[in-house]
Amino acid sequence: MKFGVVVFPGSNCDRDMLDAIQYDLNKEVVTLWHKDKDISMLSTNDCIVLPGGFSYGDYLRCGAIARFSPMMQSVIDFANKGGKVLGVCNGFQILCESHLLPGVLLQNANQQFICKNVNITADGKDVLKIPIAHGEGRFYADDALLDELEANNQVIFRYCSEQGFTDQFCNPNGACRNIAGIKNKAGNVFGMMPHPERATSGALGNLDGRKVFELLGLN
Repeated sequence: MKFGVVVFPGSNCDRDMLDAIQYDLNKEVVTLWHKDKDISMLSTNDCIVLPGGFSYGDYLRCGAIARFSPMMQSVIDFANKGGKVLGVCNGFQILCESHLLPGVLLQNANQQFICKNVNITADGKDVLKIPIAHGEGRFYADDALLDELEANNQVIFRYCSEQGFTDQFCNPNGACRNIAGIKNKAGNVFGMMPHPERATSGALGNLDGRKVFELLGLN
């Protein structure tokens, strides 16, 4: 699998993602500039990543302007054809603004920027320690949509305790039902607030980010 990482003005986690994919996951990766449209170097067997940061300065709403960039038009078409797309933090916000994923990301419940390690779990099986760094990471949807996400197994990660319990005491931002990440119905578009690319190097003492890529089938 080959990866493409989109770079927007204001992206500040793009280099982290590029290095993690190339040097820690040992995968081929290319940079995709926001003003370009060409993704002919990628097939639908590959993956496009929207990294974290503050695309277009987070003006209007987080991810709202990036949604209209030339590259995002190609990404939307790529996803609709079955290509894999991963959005991390600001990338998750962009996917929701682009309607590739449902729901919205709102300001954290404590109205403060949060930067720390948290625990997340996939179906209560794997408990992973992954960093977060966001001010607007509170996933929100109405009960009908939340029930639909649950019924379709579209919730990929939830905030949890070290023991895997998912309650309000281990929810860092007030996200509905402790949701840290979701996927679309087709299962090829993934969005998550935690940063797996910051936990893929032995030099950092944490390799749990590699498990994230494995769980999503991006390896």
